[in-house]
Amino acid sequence: MADLTQEEWAEQLSQDNNAVVLDVRTQDEVDEEGIIPNAIHIDIYKGQGFIYELENLDKSKSYYVYCRSGNRSGQACAIMNQLGFEKTNNLLGGFSEWAGDVTSV
Repeated sequence: MADLTQEEWAEQLSQDNNAVVLDVRTQDEVDEEGIIPNAIHIDIYKGQGFIYELENLDKSKSYYVYCRSGNRSGQACAIMNQLGFEKTNNLLGGFSEWAGDVTSV
């Protein structure tokens, strides 16, 4: 897992043709605050359901994971690494510090 600043995240993401953006916030957070465009949403608080949904993802891709502040996304990256995902990137500061595009759901 790599912890990336907002700038590093945006730069790497723009150059990564194998990237998937993953939002691990709650549905309420997504509804209230919006989501980074093209992100997939899997709530980390789903417990085992979170694991099941991760298992359906392509482990060969690069994952750019975020939550509100960077804590839950760090936990999500650690879980993903244990499940065999090799390229996970955690957004330091999370969505609360995101200055890029946001879309509503």
